[in-house]
Amino acid sequence: MTGNQMPQASPKASLKQYCRQEAETASLAQHLAASIQKWLGQSPAAHLNISLEGDLGAGKTTFARHLIQGLGYAGKVKSPTYTLCEPYELQSHQQTFTAHHFDLYRMRDPLEWQEAGFAEYFDVPGFCLIEWPEKAEGTLPAFDIQIELTAGEDENERVIHISAFSEQGKKVVDIIQVAPN
Repeated sequence: MTGNQMPQASPKASLKQYCRQEAETASLAQHLAASIQKWLGQSPAAHLNISLEGDLGAGKTTFARHLIQGLGYAGKVKSPTYTLCEPYELQSHQQTFTAHHFDLYRMRDPLEWQEAGFAEYFDVPGFCLIEWPEKAEGTLPAFDIQIELTAGEDENERVIHISAFSEQGKKVVDIIQVAPN
């Protein structure tokens, strides 16, 4: 849980995976992408808020890249470190939705993202994926899903913990857990 969130109850659903190499991280991100796609197929106008947490170098941007590409984006997934937000228009079940990928690492003021007009992105069909959400110090909406990455001793080794804190987040995480690995 980040410093920007009120203490939350226990997760409604969670899973934890140890990844020894980037291919395993990519596979988990792609399973999450398939789960989001299935969920959006059932709720096309819905929106998810997803936090992506971990220390510098834990693999947050790598996970985000594999997640967005797993949703069908064929171009380069850029790190939004300097732009704060990169939007990706995606298609699922003949429905268009947007993935807004935020990186708040360089923010100096918690309200900076709101002043830039980013608050409206939290209402459009699709999802907002936020790296470094603690930089916004309580100005972000509640998260449906929290993804926490912890780097291992090897460069590509990490533990990824995905937790759902809302009913819609639970539906997404439940779909991952029944998907074959």
